[in-house]
Amino acid sequence: MSSTPITPEISFESTEHQRVVIIGSGPAGYTAALYAARANLVPIVYEGLEPGGQLTTTTDVENYPGYVDGVLGPVMMEEFKAQAVRFGAEVRYGSVTQVDLSERPFKIVIDDETGLLSDTVIIATGASARYLGLDNEKRLLGRGVSACATCDGAFFRGVDLAIVGGGDTAMEEALFLTRFASKIWLVHRRDQLRASKIMQQRVKDHPKIEIIWDTIVTDVLGTDEVTGVRLKNVKDQVERELPVSGFFVAIGHTPNTALFTSWLDMDDQGYIKTLPGSTRTNISGVFACGDAQDHVYRQAVTAAGTGCMAAIDAERYLASGSEKSA
Repeated sequence: MSSTPITPEISFESTEHQRVVIIGSGPAGYTAALYAARANLVPIVYEGLEPGGQLTTTTDVENYPGYVDGVLGPVMMEEFKAQAVRFGAEVRYGSVTQVDLSERPFKIVIDDETGLLSDTVIIATGASARYLGLDNEKRLLGRGVSACATCDGAFFRGVDLAIVGGGDTAMEEALFLTRFASKIWLVHRRDQLRASKIMQQRVKDHPKIEIIWDTIVTDVLGTDEVTGVRLKNVKDQVERELPVSGFFVAIGHTPNTALFTSWLDMDDQGYIKTLPGSTRTNISGVFACGDAQDHVYRQAVTAAGTGCMAAIDAERYLASGSEKSA
């Protein structure tokens, strides 16, 4: 996806003009839509390639307030969407493929062909977990394969688990999983970890965690649920199967922010920087929320919280008349 300014060949002579356009769905996007709609801003939401975000690949969600018995991730996202629509948000299927944030109103292109203008933009494009790229890893996602220990760890009480990774994230995930699992196998392709020394020591000292060095995961085993992983030692090439009931991938996340690289300030990982205590970016009238700007918590409830903030920030920005003064 290109993030260069819109070329003269793209005409905006007869395009629509909106007050608020929300790019991306999921807890952040739909919550932003709910609040913006209740403020009578009639927001437009473009769902993107994965309507509903990462939660659509999650089975049971038990850590979102209000769902006493838990809820299926896709069901929860449909309820978020329906609530936003009830108050006047318009949700459209399509992906934003190009933006021009050089002046207001901002220019947005959908699916490389349809253009529109907007006084404000709320970015809620989320982040994507990095996976190993194994076929069965994708097939068993949500059925024993996970990229979020905080989200799914409680489903694996009293069983053996495998986790792959070598950085601080992997150490944190492994330590969190010890609250539930009986045994954690930490698989790392090198003979030393990349994590900070203190995190390494905590993992090495924990009686439930055992590190498997110089090893990669070559397959995830199981028909309807994870029953094990196939391992390969990178030094002697010996393969073996490790019986486990769950497989966690902790090799990082990639924020879905490439579209905005030329426009917005980001950290070295690609997360959009926002001003302290707000969702405002370095461009007035552009706001960012959810996992596109949060590399710390990455939870549905925190994403929804920043979605609320972004809508309120956009409402106040519009009420101040800032878009007219530029």
